[in-house]
Amino acid sequence: MSTVTAALAALSLLAWLWLAVGHDRFWRSGPELPRAAPASPPAVDVVVPARDEAEHIAGSVVSLLRQDYDGKARIFLVDDRSRDATLGIARALVATVAQDRLRIIEGGPPPPGWSGKLWALEQGIAAAAVHAPACWLLLTDADIVHAPGHLATLLAKAESERLDLVSEMVALRCESFAERALVPAFVFFFQLLYPFAAVNNPARRSAAAAGGTILLHRSALERAGGLAAIRSALIDDVALATAIKPVGRIWLGHTRLASSQRAYPGGAAIWRMIARTAFVQLRYSALLLVATLFGIGILFLLPPLFTLFGAGFDRWAGLAAWALSLALYWPSLERYRRSPLWALALPLVAAFYLAATVGSAIDHWCGRGQVWKGRAYRGAQT
Repeated sequence: MSTVTAALAALSLLAWLWLAVGHDRFWRSGPELPRAAPASPPAVDVVVPARDEAEHIAGSVVSLLRQDYDGKARIFLVDDRSRDATLGIARALVATVAQDRLRIIEGGPPPPGWSGKLWALEQGIAAAAVHAPACWLLLTDADIVHAPGHLATLLAKAESERLDLVSEMVALRCESFAERALVPAFVFFFQLLYPFAAVNNPARRSAAAAGGTILLHRSALERAGGLAAIRSALIDDVALATAIKPVGRIWLGHTRLASSQRAYPGGAAIWRMIARTAFVQLRYSALLLVATLFGIGILFLLPPLFTLFGAGFDRWAGLAAWALSLALYWPSLERYRRSPLWALALPLVAAFYLAATVGSAIDHWCGRGQVWKGRAYRGAQT
């Protein structure tokens, strides 16, 4: 045992002890809203941006049309220049099941400085404002399927607690081997970066949202400067919450009332999903990338290495740190009904996410930028 390895082992153990007791109990995999309904259901305008979503759009829109909600709910589907059958499927839905509740907006190309999704949302919000705009906006992705009581539950939370933004981490698909191995960790790492208790505390600066479901009061959006204030953001959900929190109250939790139908059949698909925004998250900083490498190494890679190959204090400190990491990861695995044995793979999963982050940085430095659904973004904001 050397002084250096002993210091690293101690640092790893202390870091996990602090995460266990001093980091807003990020590991709890909560809170989650119970089913409820607002006393006086307000009107809601639902905006769904859709680009190349032919596989998912029908299920998503039909689930919104079938909401068990006593208030008025209009749906504005913005076709973001899809290259597949998304627009045709949406038009068929209007003709067959939703003549008066679903409006389709054929979106134009994003102006300079706008990300594609935010420009699509901007066009949908503007269309909803033309005639009797609702005070509430529901921004939801085109791959999300909503249980019948979801909209009412969101409004009940917002109205009862006078919130300006209510967002939920929807249930992600966890069926393929890659999804079972990597998706629970995605949620775990998101909670690690943005502890929900800190996000929901008005006295704390931490702010985040989950883009699959964002209920937003129109007046709060206007106070924050509208979507134009974050128009180039690629991590648009977190950027929106960051803009809203100084001017309103926000809440972030989990839900089983909405689920994403987007499939990630293999590791390559999840790699692309991570790499698209990982270096953006680090603000394109080489220094932050090095700090991330060090942090992930200390937290996730060294404990099993010390446990397996160390001796004396190094081994016992590594074993304690590894055991803590497995225990804190368990609630995320439980949410996705995964065996606790999957926790043993957490070091390998962390290494995968780290490699994808490095890949994201390399893509940026090589001038490839971030590519999503046929659009390339270079130097966009977080």
